[in-house]
Amino acid sequence: MADTAPDDISASAARAARDLRVVFSRLRRRLREVADTQDLTPSQVSALTLIDKGGAASASALAATEGVRPQSMAATLAALDRQGLIQRSPDPEDGRRQLVTLTEAGRERAEGNRQARAEWLTQAFQERYTEGERGTIAEAMALLERLAQP
Repeated sequence: MADTAPDDISASAARAARDLRVVFSRLRRRLREVADTQDLTPSQVSALTLIDKGGAASASALAATEGVRPQSMAATLAALDRQGLIQRSPDPEDGRRQLVTLTEAGRERAEGNRQARAEWLTQAFQERYTEGERGTIAEAMALLERLAQP
């Protein structure tokens, strides 16, 4: 299949963008496989990670951050609640609203998943790449960091 791009976009830019999406998608799937998420859906893992990183939040704030409908987030949180991974408490600033936080089991699960992914990735870099290749990857990551900038 030939690379097609608008006239003002080079074929190499279009190819790099496509290849990067494919590789990141595969890497994301592989990292999910490494973590202990067999009993969690991708939405549940994402919500668990979001709460772990961001701290207490309302369901509506979590839904907005994830870009999902509030009803979808409510279902996701209900599943996490049934597994004992989150807890709800009244918002001290608005008693009508509840804040969601991780339970101790939820924190342990999120930390265990993060550690498993980090260990797998570190080991994979050690086993699959030479020192020079790791340096090249570090340089490429510095360049790719620009993509994350606003």
